[in-house]
Amino acid sequence: MTGRIVAGRYELATLLGQGGMGQVWTAYDRRLDRRVAVKLLRPDRVAGSADADEMRRRFVRECRVTAQVDHPGLVTVHDAGSDDEDLYLVMQYVEGSDLADHLAEHDPYPWQWTVAIAAQLCAVLSAVHAVPIVHRDLKPRNIMVKPDGSVVVLDLGVAHVMDTDTTRLTHTGSPIGSPAYMAPEQAMGGAVGPYTDLYALGVLMHEFLSGSVPFAGSTALGVLHRHLYEPPLPVRQVRPEVPEPLEGLVLRLLNKDPEHRPSSAQEVYDALSPLLPGRGVHLGGPLDPTRPFLRPHAPWPNRAVTPPSSAVVQPEPAAARSDVADAVDEVKRLLGEGRITQAVDILGGILPAAAAKHGEHSPVVRTLRKQYAATLMDDGQYRRALPELRRLADERAAESGPADPQALQFRYEAAQCLEQLGEPAAALAEYRALLPYFENQYATTDRELPLEVRRRIGHLLLALGDRPAAHETLARLLYDADQLHGPGHPFNGEIRRTLHWLGQMPG
Repeated sequence: MTGRIVAGRYELATLLGQGGMGQVWTAYDRRLDRRVAVKLLRPDRVAGSADADEMRRRFVRECRVTAQVDHPGLVTVHDAGSDDEDLYLVMQYVEGSDLADHLAEHDPYPWQWTVAIAAQLCAVLSAVHAVPIVHRDLKPRNIMVKPDGSVVVLDLGVAHVMDTDTTRLTHTGSPIGSPAYMAPEQAMGGAVGPYTDLYALGVLMHEFLSGSVPFAGSTALGVLHRHLYEPPLPVRQVRPEVPEPLEGLVLRLLNKDPEHRPSSAQEVYDALSPLLPGRGVHLGGPLDPTRPFLRPHAPWPNRAVTPPSSAVVQPEPAAARSDVADAVDEVKRLLGEGRITQAVDILGGILPAAAAKHGEHSPVVRTLRKQYAATLMDDGQYRRALPELRRLADERAAESGPADPQALQFRYEAAQCLEQLGEPAAALAEYRALLPYFENQYATTDRELPLEVRRRIGHLLLALGDRPAAHETLARLLYDADQLHGPGHPFNGEIRRTLHWLGQMPG
């Protein structure tokens, strides 16, 4: 394949690596005369040919969402699209060593290096989780150490594309990710969130400090069993020189229950900060990850906190868009061309002008708010969509009652935002509150939505570590879905695979 031209522009040069999902190549950008890295993905190898078109659509969307994150600890994405049967992702070529090689070349790994790398990763994760995006596959091969010691994270969003949403297994019944670094809730097919990446960070730190991952085995199922049921070895039993606070932090990150892990990457960074090397400490050597630390790329304080609606700063509407009708036409055109981010900015900018002209509760403004919330959802901006959806739900319920179908739909979409934002307990409570309404409304018409809500409840229970309740919920769901769809339906197959996976785990 050497010499192949991808998208009429990127000439493949050297194969860097390959796996079940695709290949990574060094390549040359003919237009800008620069070296780049090109990842080629084959959707048919993961989702099956019937889902290839849907995967292409999701791939482009995921690349667009990923491109919102601007951080020096993330590899820059230059281009993305499809070429023949492949999806391609063109990235910055990063000089240096991947973390697996870096670890192998330094034994024992200095604990100060562990702190420095973990702090840099916390800065990256803080920015990523604020979007929100969950990496899902944080492992040494997806992290590079550059010659100046700075750390760069690769493959952001790729694992998400290869799954159907935050809670599902692949079509083979295997969870997305690498078993050695996989959080219990992710391995069991539960809802993932920022807490999932923090667990993987704990695995990485344990590996750096002890020389091996905390849970290993000859099979993926054996590794999963150890993640679920065995406590990790305290690293000071292997490395007594490791500071006690560092050992304690690793054990917190590796807690089986997501709610007992640190609440955010910011909190982990704050715990690591006092352990960072001081100005006079120089461990030396090439690729020294302590070198960037006079003050590292610290995450913004409280950046991941969901702001109230009034706290979101919107772009000022341009003078040419002061007419609401013209702006709406412009938004429709942009959405038709797939330019969602620009449409979001215009909608956010014209809402104040529309409210001033027509009144805050006018049909025009209500329609604009609905479009704004829906567009934010489609653009993956769940943090901004959540307060808009809550406002719409409250206003509709106040006018038409809590059982109003439109009010319930807004609440359902708000619950999806909570799920995407990594707030499983809040999402679970909202889905449970909505389920009786949906089961009553759709008892004789559309029974799909209540089944989907029950599926989400089951997977959120998994994320929260309540496997008995998850098993009971999903078993009842499978029985009802078999009655509705017949046993061969894809929805039923997914639930059956999750139950099978659960059933292999001793209780």
